[in-house]
Amino acid sequence: MTTPKEFSACVAHYDPNALPVDAAQEIVRQWALPRARDTKVERVGLHDALDRVLAEDVISPIDVPAYDNSAMDGYAFSGEVLSRGDATVDLTVAGTALAGRPFERAPDAGQCVRIMTGALIPPGCDTVVPQELVAREGDAIRFATATIRAGQNRRLSGEDLAKGKPALFAGRVVRASDLGSLASLGIGEVSVRKRITVAFFSTGDELRSVGEPLDAGSLYDSNRYTLFAMLKRLGVHTVDLGIVRDDRASLEKALRQATQSADVVISSGGVSVGDADFTRELMNSLGDVAFWKIAMRPGRPLAFGRLWSGERAGTGESALFFGLPGNPVAVMATFYFVVREALLAMSGATRAPLTVVRARAAEPMKKRAGRTEFQRGIATRDEEGRYRVVTTGPQGSGVLSSMSNANCFIVLEHARGDVDAGDEVEIVPFDGLI
Repeated sequence: MTTPKEFSACVAHYDPNALPVDAAQEIVRQWALPRARDTKVERVGLHDALDRVLAEDVISPIDVPAYDNSAMDGYAFSGEVLSRGDATVDLTVAGTALAGRPFERAPDAGQCVRIMTGALIPPGCDTVVPQELVAREGDAIRFATATIRAGQNRRLSGEDLAKGKPALFAGRVVRASDLGSLASLGIGEVSVRKRITVAFFSTGDELRSVGEPLDAGSLYDSNRYTLFAMLKRLGVHTVDLGIVRDDRASLEKALRQATQSADVVISSGGVSVGDADFTRELMNSLGDVAFWKIAMRPGRPLAFGRLWSGERAGTGESALFFGLPGNPVAVMATFYFVVREALLAMSGATRAPLTVVRARAAEPMKKRAGRTEFQRGIATRDEEGRYRVVTTGPQGSGVLSSMSNANCFIVLEHARGDVDAGDEVEIVPFDGLI
């Protein structure tokens, strides 16, 4: 089997120490496939289906709508009366049709039925004139023929979805609106893919967990909390392995433990230049690492490959491995632009790239060509509805407040240099993401 490193070498512009972001994404995409051991399908109720990945198409058991019904409040009648050439139509109201309380007989010639939105179209009727276009006096109505066409304002049975047709497709991540759609079909359970398992931990002797006292030179570990939140948004099963100390034995134990039970292992810290030599040595002995660094800011130190739980690479259970940087903002940026798509693909989800919007830079931005930068920005709309964006200020990868204060990433491409005020840039909104 081709290894990640062997495949990576065939990718254009491959440089394991300075890989362009798009090349890194391509490498990861080729290896982030649904695992054979995770093909199990589960049946879950609608209350448990949110954010799960559909394992099969959902076929509609009924027509939607189930019957011809009125699209608005008005009066139902036979459209034949419009073909007589008269400028106005006079009709007598024979009764009322309400949603759930139909008018069950066909009105006589010259009659109509008062009808409410969603009510069953009465027999012999095919057109609804809106109530605001009608002059009514007692049981008589009058309206101009020029204001209505035959068949107008009637929702046909099966118009939205015909019985036997797919309502939702396999690979879809179930959203809130989908739950309503499923309920409207009378479907109470769906088949979903088993959740993939992601084990994650932070590395560093300086790290302390929340609740522990801080001593000189130590700091609280924030990365595990942001990783947990980002993973939870993707609907995966998580295993928090805590903080792993900077020694070979502790790291090897954590990696073997994670690889035995997880589909993906994510670490933060411990892969940047200057870390202990055993880190890279251990990664190479336990698995096959495709790359160690990418041309990205923040997030240059990023390792990706496959690990095994056995005594040597290629033996025991295996898992994909992402070694993320230690700086908090870099963790979030690399997760969303490299890791997120891989986890969705392994979950069986249909590929859904992040939303990209064009905006005008409202201020100059410094940018060095030769790397992709993900600056944190605040986007607003001008009077004409166009997006304008400014940075949040200092863009250091340790400035976590730059993420909290931002509402988007400003994506500055690999080959791009400095940005002038008024230049067009791409932004990725945080809404529904962060």
